[in-house]
Amino acid sequence: MQKTVFTTPVVNHLFRAVARLFLRVSGWRVVGELPADTPKYVLIGAPHTSNWDFPLMLVAVLHKQLDVRWMGKDALFRGPMGPVMRWLGGIAIDRSQANGLVGQMVDVYRQSESMIVTIPPEGTRKKVERWKTGFYWIAHEAGVPIVLGFADFGKKEVGFGPVFHTSGDIDRDMPLIQAFYKDKQGRHPELF
Repeated sequence: MQKTVFTTPVVNHLFRAVARLFLRVSGWRVVGELPADTPKYVLIGAPHTSNWDFPLMLVAVLHKQLDVRWMGKDALFRGPMGPVMRWLGGIAIDRSQANGLVGQMVDVYRQSESMIVTIPPEGTRKKVERWKTGFYWIAHEAGVPIVLGFADFGKKEVGFGPVFHTSGDIDRDMPLIQAFYKDKQGRHPELF
């Protein structure tokens, strides 16, 4: 895979230093451990209630020195911005393909020796009745676990919770995943 901002020499050290400075000045803490022996997983992040959620998770990712990817519409990757989007960790998704988003991401996981893709399960900052399930099916069909990431504004903690292995029974698994987030407070709790 191509180098990303997270693996580019000098740049990654600079961004990591900025992340550590932010943590020191803001009073936020990065908590939790990541699976050291698991090179591929889906990293979900919730609650997703504000524009601050992404930068906070980015700080945690930089602090832990992870090479994280994200998914975007293939239109974002056309023209001169394409290489920039890939350098920022983007993976182009063609929504017109027959195998859809899940199939494309499963293919990417299978072709990679290591891969961490971050996905907000709510899919939006607005209040939703139920989470999207793409993250679950990507993890299940690729045979990779899900790491439960979070930003808790009540405790000023951003970090990583348990590793969850899917069973294929989403009706059983989804409540177990969501239960982890019951005591996590988004910036706008009313939206979670």
